[in-house]
Amino acid sequence: MTEQFPAQQPTLPSAAPAPTKRKTWRWVAGAIVLVPALAAAFGGGNIEKTSAASPNGSSTVAIAAAPAAPAWDNASATTDVAVVTTAAPAHAIAVAFSPAKQQQPSSGQRNATRAAKRYLEYAGFSRSGLIKQLEYDGYSTEDATFAVDSLNTDWNEQAARCAKKYLDYTSFSRSGLIDQLVYDGFTHEQAEYGANAAY
Repeated sequence: MTEQFPAQQPTLPSAAPAPTKRKTWRWVAGAIVLVPALAAAFGGGNIEKTSAASPNGSSTVAIAAAPAAPAWDNASATTDVAVVTTAAPAHAIAVAFSPAKQQQPSSGQRNATRAAKRYLEYAGFSRSGLIKQLEYDGYSTEDATFAVDSLNTDWNEQAARCAKKYLDYTSFSRSGLIDQLVYDGFTHEQAEYGANAAY
């Protein structure tokens, strides 16, 4: 037995008729008249703004004189009623805006910074030694230098860490340890600090 489907499908009610264009034009005309009237009523009339673009991409805005804000009389501030005086109108102010040129680090610089932090957590490095290690890892000299300089590392403490590691593995004379630290890229002063801290 097969089921028979009805030949005629039920009809859906038709959509409501579209609003007439006369109602839309009334709203548009009302908005055109109402917006400027409200702007003038709420004080938009006494500030004049002009904007001009400079050839270098910055813009200049000039604001015309407007009444200054009322100033409180501090002498009568101890009483319950304060005397309000109005200062003279302010002169026109010209303000020049230029886009901020604060550069964000590139992805290579961010990755090099993370790698440098990991290296410094693991062992002591000199500044030049850490840059060379990052270059060996494939980072450009610029990215490696940016990363190392952005960490604000105490290189004296790094020299001390490195000197202590050397003394844990082998024996050095003080002068031999200083020479080894200088060879690793520390300055002579940093190497002396590290050797003094390790002994």
